Order: sequence, then structure tokens, then C-alpha cells
Amino acid sequence: MSTPPEPLLLTVPEVMALLNLGRWSVYDLIRSKRLPSITIGRSRRIPADAVRRFIDTELEAAA
Repeated sequence: MSTPPEPLLLTVPEVMALLNLGRWSVYDLIRSKRLPSITIGRSRRIPADAVRRFIDTELEAAA
């Protein structure tokens, strides 16, 4: 059995769960351009690699 591929785009609730943040905090990161996102129709999506880059950037800033 192979594992399903990792999604390229994440929903706001998925990012909320990954980062353990509330909806407002995730949208604030998007508004401040700290977390890139795209809009498809009426849906906001965050690239999975953008979440990883955000975490790496925050870790570097904290060091």
C-alpha cells in the first residue's frame, strides 16, 4: 500500500490545525503577506510549501 500524496494546497482550517492557530490569526498572516495564499473561485488556499517556509522563517527569527 502506498501513502496518498501530500496535498499541494491547504485550506484555512487545515492550516489552523497544522499551526495550532485560530482562524483570525491565519487570516492575519495572509493579510500581512507573511503567509502567501491564492484564491480559487471563492476559496482561499495556502500552498503547503508556504507553510513550511513560514515555519522556517519564524524559527530563524527566533534564533
